[in-house]
Formats: sequence, structure tokens, C-alpha cells
Amino acid sequence: MYLHGTSKINSSNHLEIGQCDTVELKKQYGTPLYIYDQELIETKCKAFHSAFRRSGFSYQIAYAGKAFLCMEMASLLTKLDMSLDVVSGGELFTALEAGYPAERIHFHGNNKTIEEMEMALDANIGCFVVDNFTELEVLHALAAERKQKASILLRVTPGIEAHTHEYIMTGQEDSKFGFGLSNDQAMKAVSFALEKPYYDLLGIHCHIGSQIFEVDGFSRAIDILTDFLFSIRDKMEFEVKVLNVGGGFGIRYTESDSPLPVEYYVDALTEKLSRTLTEQNYTLPEVWIEPGRSIVGEAGTTLYTIGSTKEIPGVRKYVGIDGGMTDNIRPALYDAKHEAVLANRVTDKKDETVSIAGKCCESGDMLIWDIDLPRVNQGDLLAVSSTGAYNYSMASNYNRIPRPAVVFVKNGEARLAVERETYEDLVRKDVKPVVTTYAMSK
Repeated sequence: MYLHGTSKINSSNHLEIGQCDTVELKKQYGTPLYIYDQELIETKCKAFHSAFRRSGFSYQIAYAGKAFLCMEMASLLTKLDMSLDVVSGGELFTALEAGYPAERIHFHGNNKTIEEMEMALDANIGCFVVDNFTELEVLHALAAERKQKASILLRVTPGIEAHTHEYIMTGQEDSKFGFGLSNDQAMKAVSFALEKPYYDLLGIHCHIGSQIFEVDGFSRAIDILTDFLFSIRDKMEFEVKVLNVGGGFGIRYTESDSPLPVEYYVDALTEKLSRTLTEQNYTLPEVWIEPGRSIVGEAGTTLYTIGSTKEIPGVRKYVGIDGGMTDNIRPALYDAKHEAVLANRVTDKKDETVSIAGKCCESGDMLIWDIDLPRVNQGDLLAVSSTGAYNYSMASNYNRIPRPAVVFVKNGEARLAVERETYEDLVRKDVKPVVTTYAMSK
């Protein structure tokens, strides 16, 4: 397993993260356990800031909260001078409860409810990213009732199909997200927004997909977006103040993944944008991006305890863990791949090939197929790397399994960010049935 960030093997042959021994973390917090390397999160955020400062553009880096969000994470992002992209009332509430500056919150989503829009207007958030004509009309009506200006971006679909899994491609023309460019919907949306007195149209947004390992797609998106900006200027004498090019920067899950350094993506985007706009005497807008996975993905490790094994002679050996698709749905949903080690015996000789099975009552609850490990024993600890994005946020209580705890580690200290759910938590919202005694008919 590739050792990300501060991860290392200590003198006890244990996996250590943030100078915290994972064996000790298991004793203190139990398993399954999400472990976040805070120093690596900080390093990733600082790398984005550094790359943009070199570019000369004004900018905002809006962390995509859907990747992973809790109050501790929101608090950390505030200290790192990050903006925040939320996609639901729940994410917005979490951010506000953590004291996140409302003016640095951007609200996304293809079907924001009226209640969510009102909640965001009450908080006076920095920006709505408007996704369709229904929202465009309803949000303005709500703002007009309050006589409150709403700052907006219009999300457009540039017609680009990024090289990624079909479920996480978002920039292609046939998408549930955004106003189409090729069918003139985007231009109509711009015209509508500019005519409405309670809208402040900041600019345009696009997002072409996730887990992208090249810059060609982003470069092509810049070509399409700048052509659109020039058309807006020509037809409406309006220049945008903000251009949001989304996120989607890939990370390393396995050795087959080859992500580019952060600065490669930022340099490619800003250099192309600067050159193209300058040639057309277009005032350089503020550039926004929305990294999520690329900030927290590699910083997360999930720790499990190994339980049962099942060996089918001549076929395979299954190794059961105390978690699975309830804390990491990605292998079942996307056929995602992960690396892993025995956290309590990292460098022991690998002498068997096994498959890691989750404990859910589903044949598809398989975390890793065919991984080489030392011969496993009941009670061993399995550490699965790069689980920081879309694991906790997509966790469920399927089979009435409580969700794991979350800890942040740095400089030898572990800080509990989310408590482990209990069985009592599972029934807390259940309505207790009324017990009725029925007389047996004779």
C-alpha cells in the first residue's frame, strides 16, 4: 500500500498516521474507524493556494463539502482560508453550526427545495449556483418577496465527456445538471438573470466530471466557456466577474492511478484562460474551483478488525471485516479499487491472496478482490487507504449497522470529530408501536 501524507511504518511494525499508532487508535476508538491525516489536508489546501497566488488571478478555492463534511472539517477549512460548496440544507446547516462564514458558502444542487433556498437566503450566503429554469424563477421570486439581492452563478454544460466513470461524468450535454450551451438554454438563462432586479449575476460555472487525470478536458472546457463569455459580451454588453471551472482533479487510489500535481491543473487552467481572454481584451474574472476528493481523499484511511474467514479450495479465500458497503459504498457502486495493509503487521511476508468481504447481507459487499497479504488471523487490523472522500458522506445504516467514528490525527494527537453511532441512535427516531392485545377468536 502506498503511504500517503504522514503515514509510515513504526518500530512496532504498525501503521502510523499523524504520529498516531493505528493499533492504539483501535484500542481507544474501536473499528471501523475513519482516520483523517490533518497535516495532509492542510498541505493539499496550501498547494492550491500557492498555485493560484503564482497565477496572478483573484480566486476562491471552494472545498466540495459532498466529499466529506462534519463540523470539525468545516472549522478546519475556515482556518485554511477556504470557501465551501454545499449541495443540501444539511450540509449548509452543518457549516453554519460550525461557524463557517456564510459569505464564503456557495450553494449547488439540481433540485434545491424552497425551504433550502429560504434557509440560504436567511443566512445571506455568498452565492447560489443556479442549475435550471425552475430554480431561476423560484429563487428570484423568493428574493423579491424579501427585497433581498441574491448573487448567482449559472451552471452550464459544455458538452464534454471527461475520461471517468459514467456515473460521475457531469459536463456532457445529456446531464441532469446545468443549462445547455449548444441548445441556447444557457444564453436564455443569462438574459433572464440580467433582467431580474433581485439577481446579481456574478458569472458562469461548469464541472466536467470527477477523478480526472489529464488537463485536456479542462483546456477544452476553457475554449468552450470563453467562447460563451465572448458571445454574452457581444449580445448583452456584459462581462462576468466570476468564472467557476469546478473540480474533479484525480487522486491515487491504486498504483494504476497517475494524478497530476495540483499546480499542473491550476497552471493549465489559468495560463489558457489568461491567454485567451487577453487576446480578446476581456477583463480577467475571478477564478473559482471546487476541489473535494483531491483535498481529503488520500488523507483518509479506514481501519477494520478482521473476523471470519472462508476458504473455498481451488477457488478463493474470503476474509471478513467488521465494516463494508455501509462505510464504503464505492466498490459496489463504481467498481472502485483500493489498496490495504495489515495495520498491526505491515511488513510481514505476504504469503496468501485473499478477498476482503464486508459484513452486509449482500453478495456484492466486497471491498477488495484478490489482495496479497500476510496470513491473516482473527483480530488483525486491516487499513484501507484513500477513503477520505465519499466514504463517510455516503455511509448508511443498511442492516441496521451503526456508522463509524471519525478521528483527525496530527503530531501524535487524535481528536474525535464524529462519535460512533450506537444501537440506541439507530432507533432514536423510530416511533414506538402501541402494544395492543388481540382476543383470540373461538
